Amino acid sequence: MALPHLPSTQAAVGAVRALAEEFRLEITVTDDIGADRTSRHASAGASGVLDEDGSLPHEAFIELGGSPHLSVQLHPEGDARITVDGIEFADVPRDAVPGFVRAVHTGLAHVKGRFFPPGQWLIVPVPGGETYKELVPTMTLTPWLSSRFR
Repeated sequence: MALPHLPSTQAAVGAVRALAEEFRLEITVTDDIGADRTSRHASAGASGVLDEDGSLPHEAFIELGGSPHLSVQLHPEGDARITVDGIEFADVPRDAVPGFVRAVHTGLAHVKGRFFPPGQWLIVPVPGGETYKELVPTMTLTPWLSSRFR
């Protein structure tokens, strides 16, 4: 099953808004539009004012209420940085963002620990897509992360 294509930042914001409504989560969205407002285009020269398709670059920062604390920064280039209870997942493709948010809020995301080498990882399997995995520093285990051990 392929992930649905999200052609723009606004399409991804709409998909996350729908999930927030479905899971009854509070949502806050901050939009930055234009080369002088987006994080990656700020240092672009005169030729970097517009995106390849002629539109202004659009970046959005989304925060979802509830547990776990989840934020998504959508970049104009088609990727996102998702943070779950302080654990950062960089370079997540924009098309995977809704599946990632759904996996976190439906219990698919889990923490797995190993004795050797010692460590624990937050693992987020995206339905129809990849599995994302990030190291969880021992001192940053939140109650939500602790409740997700397998």
